[in-house]
Amino acid sequence: MANVLDLRRRIRSVKNTRQITRAMKMVSAAKLRRAQERAITSRPYAAMLASVLESLKRRIEIVDPDTGEVRHPLLKTREEKRILLVVVSGDKGFAGGFNTNIIKATTHFLGSNDGKEIDVEAIGRKGRDLFRRRYPAARFQEIESHDGHAPRPERQRSSQIEVIGDHPGLLEKLSFDAARELGEEIVDRYVHEEIDAVYIVYNEFKSVIQQRVVVERILPIIEFGRHEITESQEMSAEERARAAEAALTAGVSLQPGEAEADIQEFEDEAKKFGTAEVDYIYEQKPREIFDAILPRYVTSQIYHALLESVAAEHAARMTAMDSATNNAGEIIDSLTLTMNRVRQAAITREIIEIVSGAAAL
Repeated sequence: MANVLDLRRRIRSVKNTRQITRAMKMVSAAKLRRAQERAITSRPYAAMLASVLESLKRRIEIVDPDTGEVRHPLLKTREEKRILLVVVSGDKGFAGGFNTNIIKATTHFLGSNDGKEIDVEAIGRKGRDLFRRRYPAARFQEIESHDGHAPRPERQRSSQIEVIGDHPGLLEKLSFDAARELGEEIVDRYVHEEIDAVYIVYNEFKSVIQQRVVVERILPIIEFGRHEITESQEMSAEERARAAEAALTAGVSLQPGEAEADIQEFEDEAKKFGTAEVDYIYEQKPREIFDAILPRYVTSQIYHALLESVAAEHAARMTAMDSATNNAGEIIDSLTLTMNRVRQAAITREIIEIVSGAAAL
């Protein structure tokens, strides 16, 4: 059994660790409030964008009457032989099962689509590092053009599953411009039929106790304003209870506040735009507006998924650090009890030795 000095040293070390985890919990709680506000305030924009597209859809002919084919390439559905999978994981650890759940959902998706060519676009260092170890990186070869244009890269595929994208630090300072560049690249690949479908794996965030890992299809677009969820994994009752306890101790509200209620009301009003029986007059032709807004709609979906993933990561880290703080407290109590027992045993032994010596005299 360890002596009192060793136990005191261990207690001091655990107390220092508890102080660090408590500080990390409060930092994550502060970041969660900001990330949650950004995710919530972006919802009305996405709802209005979908409503405008739904309104424009009624005023233009999306399907060619002669051929029966869809005019816009982002609305065309093809057999899914080549898939782009965008995986949104975290940049840092200490977030409980956040990254593990994302990787599990991705692995399940890859296993269920065996035999198809899949490109993995990894966002976040944790997912990127793992998939780089498992799958080869995509290779491109410059092919000279004989028509005077710039050389174009040609894909040299060596495996059915390859890692094609790398976006370090994208989630640390997330901006709409970064999401727009990613969205434009994905749209361009789909328009040129390099891929047949686009899926995104992320942690959908509604509140601290309402989260789930989802696999959502964003291309082709089937219905405006509707999320095409193909797979999902809900939080367990135990995880909800831990998240609720961590949020209450960190001062994070579980119920929507007045600002969130106002945003929800505005979002509901935005959804009525496309369904209202009103003849809107547009300055440009409806067809031109439709073609310009449709790629932006895809970008808004990607941006909103990134925002929700960032908020979910901070919520998961806050919960994990709260559990670590509580565990450290339990360890301190256990070590303190053991130290008191060892000290009491030492005192008892010394008293026995003194009494025995006195009796021998």
